Amino acid sequence: MTHAPPAQGEPIWLTEDRPDEHELGLCVHCGFCLNACPTYLDLGVETDSPRGRIALMRALDTGRVEWTPRVQQHFDQCLQCRACETACPSKVPYGRLMEATRAEAFAQQRWPRRRRLLWNLIMRGVFPSPRRLRLAGYGLKLYQRLGLQALVRRSGLLRRFAPGLADVEALSPDATDRFYANAEAERVQPAQPLRANAALLTGCMMPLAYPETHRATVRVFARNGVAVRAPREQVCCGALHAHGGDVEAARDLARKNIAAFLPDGEAPPDAILINAAGCGSHLKEYGHLLRNDSDWAARAADFASRVRDVHEYLVEIGFEPPTGELPRAVTYQDSCHLSHAQEVRKAPRELLRAIPGLELREMRAPDRCCGSAGIYSIMQSEISQRVLAEKMEDVLASGAQQVCTANPGCMLQLDAGIARYDAEGALSARSAHAIELLDESYRIGDGARRIR
Repeated sequence: MTHAPPAQGEPIWLTEDRPDEHELGLCVHCGFCLNACPTYLDLGVETDSPRGRIALMRALDTGRVEWTPRVQQHFDQCLQCRACETACPSKVPYGRLMEATRAEAFAQQRWPRRRRLLWNLIMRGVFPSPRRLRLAGYGLKLYQRLGLQALVRRSGLLRRFAPGLADVEALSPDATDRFYANAEAERVQPAQPLRANAALLTGCMMPLAYPETHRATVRVFARNGVAVRAPREQVCCGALHAHGGDVEAARDLARKNIAAFLPDGEAPPDAILINAAGCGSHLKEYGHLLRNDSDWAARAADFASRVRDVHEYLVEIGFEPPTGELPRAVTYQDSCHLSHAQEVRKAPRELLRAIPGLELREMRAPDRCCGSAGIYSIMQSEISQRVLAEKMEDVLASGAQQVCTANPGCMLQLDAGIARYDAEGALSARSAHAIELLDESYRIGDGARRIR
């Protein structure tokens, strides 16, 4: 539906997701957010800072500013890393305000036609369908196994004539591993006594890009007495849709996941586990997303209350200390939506510090965004690459041999950064999820016991 532009002085917000006036009014323009904002630090423009964008929202709300392409660009250039929320003394819910603003832009069709067509083709056509996503994954496998990727990268032609496209291609994951199937979870028997029953949200990208992370997750929880299943009816969580403003698609996906994880007539899981920070942050907000849907609001709130990040839940229930030595120096990159949105910072480090032989070397700014931000690295590749360059400088300065994090988008971005900036080969060629290192230590320790 296309809305006519509002008259001067009329409110711009026409959807049910209009930002709450009280929340908009919480910003007192103190400026604490400025040094936390990657786009402000990169561009040095007030309207590309959190307080500047909030000022734009207020001006749009009162009709003092028209919604022009230039105004839209300031919103598009936001990473939605939510580092400003951590820095803000007034606790402005900036992420929620940005999602509402983008929802209005989407509803009023403020995007260029080509962008809308691509969104409908990919985000509405492919991502909601596990089958289509898997077909896309097989296409990537073929591209890599036939040697086409190696040829494209070796030739340098893409980098020379289409650097933006080359940056996107560099983000493609290694698709050589067998894709994760949800049925695999139930084949891993938990240790006794059984402590809890959990359900794993496998997501859209992780089963294809990092299937071993899911396998490691299930093994770690089974080791700690938690039975894990992965409902086969689940779909993409909808985080990318919500961040992009397509809230109706996000709500539709949320309803499907709630029905899959909390089916009528069955006992609910003790926890809904998630090892992707961006997805976990969005799942915890299902209650807010469906707050106005009388048929789903209560179930959405129940669902959200059960969502646990994997690090968070392991520390909450208590995990068995691993015994296998991993003699390596590791640095940890705080995924934005784990650190700033979910406020889970200590748990991943507690897991890593429990691994014998592992030395955790902190970066100067571990919670500064790596530039991934969902599809931001594709839509705003130039800014994304500059943010990544600064992050890689920080990673390499730590002297670590491997970088680990808690989100597939961050892992893809960091892997591309390693390939591009680690000329000396100081780092492992692949980043890792913290849960993978814990699993590796468990398995090494178990092997040592069997040898004895």
